[in-house]
Amino acid sequence: MKTKFILELADVKTIAAAAEAEALKNSWAVSIAIVDDGGHLLWLQRLDGAAAISAHIAPAKAHTAALGRRESKVYEDIVNGGRASFLSAPEVKGLLEGGVPVMKDGQCLGAVGVSGVKSSEDAQIARAGIAALGL
Repeated sequence: MKTKFILELADVKTIAAAAEAEALKNSWAVSIAIVDDGGHLLWLQRLDGAAAISAHIAPAKAHTAALGRRESKVYEDIVNGGRASFLSAPEVKGLLEGGVPVMKDGQCLGAVGVSGVKSSEDAQIARAGIAALGL
């Protein structure tokens, strides 16, 4: 039987605090979502000034990154590369950069999704949050 790593509440709070700090440092108004390995929402926060739609997009990016076990940008690149049929894939709803999986020893523990600024900046915030875990 294998041992499975999971995100505990303390981990989620650590990720959220570091992601928020990265966003505030750059004066970026975003929503930050953290999900478990099944894409279930564990945390959602919308910073002051973030667009309402970002609170829907951030969880979708996180969900996609968790289920796919790869950054959501991979899927954006697939579609932009001409494989439009990928838009019909089930459960893949956040096809924009900004969803980053939380990986430990080859296992996906969950993912962070951010929305509100340029997609590359969203990903920067997500990575900063994950980096705080020291994995």
